[in-house]
Amino acid sequence: MEQSMTPAESLKLIESMIGQAKRSFSRMSFYFLLWGVLLIAAMIAAYLLRTNGSPAMQGIPWGVAGALGGLISSIHGAREGRKEQVANPMDRIIGWVWATFVITMIIMIVCSVKNGIDPGANITLLTGLPTFLTGQIMRFRPLILGGILFWVAGIAMQFTQDAAILVGLYCGAMLLGYIVPGVLLKRQEDVLRTA
Repeated sequence: MEQSMTPAESLKLIESMIGQAKRSFSRMSFYFLLWGVLLIAAMIAAYLLRTNGSPAMQGIPWGVAGALGGLISSIHGAREGRKEQVANPMDRIIGWVWATFVITMIIMIVCSVKNGIDPGANITLLTGLPTFLTGQIMRFRPLILGGILFWVAGIAMQFTQDAAILVGLYCGAMLLGYIVPGVLLKRQEDVLRTA
């Protein structure tokens, strides 16, 4: 027969899981910083290729950023996985949130390119989802706000064709949605490591 938990025990278990998630996800700073920098660089490179008469090549920086980021993330994740043998339930939830994001994003990119549509605005909208959910699960306000910012930037990007405005909106969302939370997570990681 299963023994039921008291409300106080349930609350303590939930708080313990959130604490584990915060310790675990503070290590995510690496990924937010890596992807923020790579994707800003890809956007700027694509913009420069587009404005310098090489629009057919503007997809190359995105492919390079995706491949490089995927390789570096995989290597880093494998190393971290060997250090941290036990994954808590929150690790798995966040892992699946981001995995479904990547799968959906790849499908959207392929379909958009096939139909001759720039996927940037829709990808920016989609990026709000895992960022916001990660922030909510971790109870980390900078990521929650980052997710909202991606949604706002993605909506604004739907209403302009001006390349400079698109670059500004995207880079601003990456800076405030990934890099700033990444820096704050890194600080939290340093504090937890010394505690």
